[in-house]
Parts: sequence; structure tokens; C-alpha cells
Amino acid sequence: MTAAPHRDHGAEELCTAGVHLYAQALRDGHLLADEAGQAPCLTGFGLLHPAPDDPARLEPVAPAAALNRLLRGSRARVADEYRREEQLVEQLEPLLRTDWPQATGTGAGTPLLRLHRGSQRINQALTEVMEETYQEVLCVQPHFPGLSGPRGEAVREFAARRDQALLDRGGRIRTLYQHTVVHLPAIHAYNERLDGDTEARCLDELTDRLIVMDRRVAFIPADDEGTLALEVRHPALVGYFATTFDRLWRLATPTYPEPVRRPTLNGVTPRQRAIAALLVEGHTDAVIADRLGMNVRTARDHIARLAATLGSESRAQLGYLIARSGSLEAEEAGG
Repeated sequence: MTAAPHRDHGAEELCTAGVHLYAQALRDGHLLADEAGQAPCLTGFGLLHPAPDDPARLEPVAPAAALNRLLRGSRARVADEYRREEQLVEQLEPLLRTDWPQATGTGAGTPLLRLHRGSQRINQALTEVMEETYQEVLCVQPHFPGLSGPRGEAVREFAARRDQALLDRGGRIRTLYQHTVVHLPAIHAYNERLDGDTEARCLDELTDRLIVMDRRVAFIPADDEGTLALEVRHPALVGYFATTFDRLWRLATPTYPEPVRRPTLNGVTPRQRAIAALLVEGHTDAVIADRLGMNVRTARDHIARLAATLGSESRAQLGYLIARSGSLEAEEAGG
């Protein structure tokens, strides 16, 4: 009986045969090339490489090194998504301040762009669309709403009922958090409360809030204060938002239901590597804090620890030591 042909897949969804053979190679220290033929993805993704003295024998790359190399360039891809989003916002800015007539809609009474004012109206619009959603909701949450106080509990309670109704219909929810909020007890409790197909991941930097429902309707902020939201039904724009989410999702670190811990490399933590990249770009402490979703005092504390780890005595010297230590390369690899 011949084995089933190998299915093409990405590195983020390693096939069963690949996982088994990679674990065997790590345990035994090598794998015969004929055996590896069952999972050509292992050599394709660089998890196995020919032994210098015997091409018929393949040796495994250490998991941490393999992960770093597979994720290399992730920061560049995230930066590219930021640039594309900024261009889109710049192009749509003149439209955000206008209430467009019904004639511009995808159908009778359904405008392509609808501006909602005030938190009550925004939540009402979200609920109305959510009730018509059956497949999936994609969320970008740089900040978790309603974290404390009686009003916060009411917000979480209402959102949980709304999300659970979708899960009960067989839908799924995928959420991207900024790394500074993903470990908050309120977020953990919220995820644990939901019963169904839910996943969460985190990134050092995120776009502003985004919600995409069934890849047909999207909600994005329309001002800096959170009092305006734009409901988008234009297929091209909604498709763009969904694609942006999918690309960021592939670069993000899983946190729920199975968390993945990013390693500390050469004494530099993942958060310090993110800060290092922004330091080398010449950003101020305030900008770094804003980009990474933390206050300035916390950012400066991380910078001081980074300087101590690298033995820097000045900010100018710190940039040189970051480059020499390979911390930026590690950050690109770690996403």
C-alpha cells in the first residue's frame, strides 16, 4: 500500500508525519534521507539538513534556532502592513467625515460606509451585525475594553453573551492582542468563560482596533477618542482588512488555548528585542512606549535593563551594542 502524497502546507501547520520524524531526528541525532522523504517539508523548512560527512544522513536543527529562522523577517512584514494601512487611512480620510446617501450601498438601504457616533450606537451596530454572523469573527484588540469597575463588568458580561451566541451557532473567534495586555487576568477569565472555537495570539505592535465579521462587514475606529466608528461593507475594503488580519495572525505568538513562550536569547527578553529595534530606528522613549502599548516609565525601565545586559554606558553606545550583539536579528527571527 503506497503512502498518501505529501500535502503542501505552511511552516505554521507542520504535518503529522513531519512532527513525528522531526522528533525522532531530535531524539536520535539524525535521520536517514530515505526516511525524511515521507515529509519533504522538514528539509524545505530547514528543520533538517545533510550531515557534512554523509549526504544520505540528515541532522536536525535545534528547535529554537529553527523557529528563529522560520520567523526571520516578520518585523519587516509587519512594518509593510503598517505602511499599507496608513496609505489606506490617508486615502479614506476625506470619506470619514461624510454621511453618505443610501444610493451608495451594496443593496437597498445598505450603505457601503456608515459612520456611527457614540459608544451606545457603536455597540448597537456591532450587536446587529453579530446577530447575522455565523462563521467567524476576527478581532484586533490592542487594548481590552472594560477592565475594571462595575461598568467594566457589565461590558464584559454583555460581550461574553454576544460572543457565546456566535460560538453556539458553530462560529469561531480569533483575537489578536498586544503583548502588554494579553496576560491580564480579565482577558484570561474572558477566554476561559467562552465555550467553543476560540483562539488568541499576541504581537509586540498592533494596528488600531479592527473587527471583521464573516469577511463581509468590518468595523474600524474613525477618530482617536473612540467616539466614532466606521462600518465598512465594501467587499474590496473588507477583503483587505481580512487579509491584513490573516498575515498578522501568522506572525503572532499563540497565547490561547495553548500558549507558546518566546525564548530569552543572549540575556535579552522578547520585549527588550522589540524595544531594541525601535531604539536603533531612532525613536524617542515616548514613541517606543506608544508603539508597544506601555507607559513611558515602563519603556525606560526596559531600556535600562537592556543597557545593563549589554554593558552600555550611553544611549549612543547602546545602539552600537545592540547591532553587535545580534539582538535585532533575534527579534526579526522571533517575530
